[in-house]
Amino acid sequence: MARIAFRFATATVGLVLLAGYLAAALLVFEALRALWALRPGTAELVVLLAAATLGSAYLSYRFGTARLLAALEADPIPRAHAPELHRRLDALVARMDVDRPTLYVSDARAPNAFAVGGSGGGSLVIDRSLFRLLSPPELEGILAHELAHLETNDGLVAALVDGLARTVVGVVTLATLPALLALSGLAGGSAWIRGRPGDRSGVFARLHRLLAGGVVAAFVLATLLARTRSRRREFAADDRAAAVTGDPLALARALRRIDRASDPSWPFAPFSSHRDTGDPLERWLSTHPPTAERVERLRRRAEAGSARRGREGWTGVPVR
Repeated sequence: MARIAFRFATATVGLVLLAGYLAAALLVFEALRALWALRPGTAELVVLLAAATLGSAYLSYRFGTARLLAALEADPIPRAHAPELHRRLDALVARMDVDRPTLYVSDARAPNAFAVGGSGGGSLVIDRSLFRLLSPPELEGILAHELAHLETNDGLVAALVDGLARTVVGVVTLATLPALLALSGLAGGSAWIRGRPGDRSGVFARLHRLLAGGVVAAFVLATLLARTRSRRREFAADDRAAAVTGDPLALARALRRIDRASDPSWPFAPFSSHRDTGDPLERWLSTHPPTAERVERLRRRAEAGSARRGREGWTGVPVR
């Protein structure tokens, strides 16, 4: 008798669960269908989505810059307080296709520098510790690297790419939401009806996991593509800085010093140079290439420059 009562209770719960999920799936489906019926033409819809996504990403980036500077409690660096730094920045700006950015200093918990904004005027934030850690030529290499990001509007492009990727993933998630709800209800409801509430080995559960996994895979793929682009832009900024300063080894030494002095647990780690790691997943998800790889590229560039100048062997300063 108790077993019959238990089966009746689980079957009732299963039916209620199934009905609830199917009703939710139907409601979402009808809402999506109503929205789809009101859509403009396909070309207009694509243009509208792209414009909304890019506009939102742009506004978020612009307002996010001010919020970031406020969060870092960054202060402008007057020319009178650092005339040599400003002189070097002026010289770099004169050799690059970028407007002069505003210099800020911050007191973060790790040596770091980063640029926000674009070629039409931006901000360059330097952690106070870099003035103690780096020599003037090394600091100039870091300035040139960050100016290279401003020159090609890397921060803005990254924000736009990220916004577009989030929109694509969001559309995919929304489109599959009715199916995900229905499969979830069928998987859970059928398990309760069979008297096995925790069983998720049925065909509906497998289909749900497969579809949900596809949505997660789309998100991961979009993230990996954005991070891959970010790492390529770091190499490009290194190359541009080396070309502008004519001293790739100074930038290499600066990167090595920052890497050795950095604590990867600080809150603004996405802006910092990526520390070497043997974890493939961490490397794929990193915004920066391994420092050792960047240093080696710069060292080879210095050697190639020495060879082009006709020197016997290479007598440059080693990277320590």
